[in-house]
Amino acid sequence: MSNRSDANRTTDPIETRELKPNALALLPIVIFLAIYLGNGIYFEYIQPIEGRMGFYIMSVVVAFGIALIVAFMQNRRLSFDEKIHVCAQGIGDDNITTMLLIFLLAGAFSGIARATGGAVSVANMLLNVIPSRFAVSGLFIIACLISMAMGTSVGTITLLVPIATEVAQNGALSLPLCVGTVVGGAMFGDNLSVISDTTIAATRTQGIEMKDKFLTNIRIALPAALATLALLIVLSLGSKDAPIGHFDFNVWLALPYFAVLALALLGINVFVVLLIGVGLFLVVGLCLGQVGYADAFSAMGDGTAAMFETMIVTVLVASISALMKAHGGFEAILKFIRAHFNGRRGGMAGIALLTAFMDIATANNTVAIVIAAPIAKEISQEFGVSGKVTASLLDTCSCIAQGIIPYGAQLLIAAGLAGISSFSIMPWLFYPFLLSVFVVISIVRAGSRKD
Repeated sequence: MSNRSDANRTTDPIETRELKPNALALLPIVIFLAIYLGNGIYFEYIQPIEGRMGFYIMSVVVAFGIALIVAFMQNRRLSFDEKIHVCAQGIGDDNITTMLLIFLLAGAFSGIARATGGAVSVANMLLNVIPSRFAVSGLFIIACLISMAMGTSVGTITLLVPIATEVAQNGALSLPLCVGTVVGGAMFGDNLSVISDTTIAATRTQGIEMKDKFLTNIRIALPAALATLALLIVLSLGSKDAPIGHFDFNVWLALPYFAVLALALLGINVFVVLLIGVGLFLVVGLCLGQVGYADAFSAMGDGTAAMFETMIVTVLVASISALMKAHGGFEAILKFIRAHFNGRRGGMAGIALLTAFMDIATANNTVAIVIAAPIAKEISQEFGVSGKVTASLLDTCSCIAQGIIPYGAQLLIAAGLAGISSFSIMPWLFYPFLLSVFVVISIVRAGSRKD
């Protein structure tokens, strides 16, 4: 039976067809960007709806659904059944399946952690040890740690911006500076956290271990974070003391986050890390009376449900990408990059620019990675870029763009909580700007150097 299956795989007429560059095969992604970006701009800046973010009115699932229909309408050389087969192969990829399962576990973890109040305890514990003169730089460190533990920049911003607003008022500090500092720290952790959906998407689509991506990524992110911290300390030296006040916390509720962070850094399998994290929060929450038995499992269910849209988008994009590749779209992109970029450095630059463009267009770093990842993998194979470097560029460049664009969820939520405009925060986004500088430096230094 296995020999027959192997024979069938080697003679698959779809896989053995010679692919020719076909720029028209990229039409589905153009249609998606036109629908999603067009509606986002319209409802954000032309005809805004009170209380709603313009870029989140048009469902990303609906936009990708329309794009998938367009992909099915292309290439008459393939029958409908053959196109279904192509989609099934894309969805059934080992890395896509693993990514979907990790999304479920990450959702359960975030749900139980939120219900027990673990993130609040971590933030409050750290706030109590910050010297008042260095309140702003302290906010950056806290945002970095909280977002690494939580795996979400939006969650970190929602938690810390009200505190940053209070710090700014108490110390007569610049409110946009304090808010921008929190946003920068949130993007640092989102970029590096092993339970972040961006990290999961970047690593699984490239088929690499999270620890390998982390070690590659931190060479770029840590220098940028240290440069940001040094800049904030210099600014703090010329400011007055900013009394932060006292915040209540429970060290037991903070421990599961630190345990998850430590296990992840030790290179433990992400499934094991998340399961341990869920178990710890469940035990601690029940023992301390922070959450009841029924509420705990309900919270885990809510957390997994919150990941459903991301999972559906992953399935849709895997299908669209598989069809675009079968229709010659990836070959068209590779042809363009071959004509304008040379060597390993050029491949890295192409991946970085592609990812940043996708994020600017979609205003969602996870979606941007899922779209760019299969194309980036082709580029990496063509130009000799390792999987861990590709994953690092996907995650880092999407976080840079997402942390800067004024219409992204991060800046819009931060601005809304602080009562200021998202544009007023942009000049104070030191970390994303410095991170982009270090990405460029890493690409320039790469050359022919081996990983």
